[in-house]
Amino acid sequence: MALISLVIPCYNEEEAIPLLYPELVAISEQMNYVEFEFIMVDNCSEDRTLELMRELHEKDSRVRYISFSRNFGKEASMYAGLKASKGDYAAIMDADLQDPPTLLPQMYEAVTKEGYDCAATYRKDRKGEPWFRSVMANVFYAMIGKISSANMKSGARDFRLMRRSMVDAVLSLEENERFSKGIFGWVGFKTKWISFENVERSAGKTKLPFWSAFTYALKGIIAFSTVPLAISSLTGVLCCIAAAVYAIYVIIKQIISAEAVSGYPSLVCLILFIGGVQLLMIGVLGQYMSQIYLEIKNRPKYIIRETDQKVEGKKN
Repeated sequence: MALISLVIPCYNEEEAIPLLYPELVAISEQMNYVEFEFIMVDNCSEDRTLELMRELHEKDSRVRYISFSRNFGKEASMYAGLKASKGDYAAIMDADLQDPPTLLPQMYEAVTKEGYDCAATYRKDRKGEPWFRSVMANVFYAMIGKISSANMKSGARDFRLMRRSMVDAVLSLEENERFSKGIFGWVGFKTKWISFENVERSAGKTKLPFWSAFTYALKGIIAFSTVPLAISSLTGVLCCIAAAVYAIYVIIKQIISAEAVSGYPSLVCLILFIGGVQLLMIGVLGQYMSQIYLEIKNRPKYIIRETDQKVEGKKN
């Protein structure tokens, strides 16, 4: 039978895992025409998450686990899980059951019977999410869809089932500063999008507060678009043109009126405005340079402290 590797990033999910595991067992019994391995990746949790993973592994050999030496982030967790996967197909889902496991049969049918390489999910709405956060998320997806070559659908989740060929393509992109939603779109492959109603967390608290979500979105823009650099250049050109026009205006006014040119307050405002624009553009350049700096150091994406194979100190 075909093997599906289900990758589950976890961070402080001791409340969610006891609810998640019965759902995994239920879906594996429903999909008795395939085999499963459940790869739980512990991002150096501060609660009993790792202990629960060990217990589940002893109880069910299908449960595998990886534990990092520190918190390397969800992106590293997904990469580590995919790299450790052995299945003909691999799926990613959150531990909090916001990604309904009941969609897996439909996703599997899409990639085995309908000719797709990937079945991905997205939320129809954002019920239960703060209004401002929803608006900003919609703005982000609308903007990045215009300025990047990565095909990202609004409301897209990391929850997706992929053929091994697509998994290998995703793993072949080895940048350290990863933005998986963009990577999934950039590698291409034929994808079927499946919608579902937004689901509240089964337990625990969100691990992505607004500021973290904002910086994550900024990382995605920098990783998959150079448009901000073009905007910086264009802004510089426009400021030069505006300055030239203003200089001509001042000269003409002086010739016509033969009076001392007034306007000290407006001059101060203009200087402050130009200075602010310059700092903003330097900041944009700095963001791209910081990404280059982090990449060229070529540090490992994560360090494994412990796995179900008891290997310690492994770097990747």
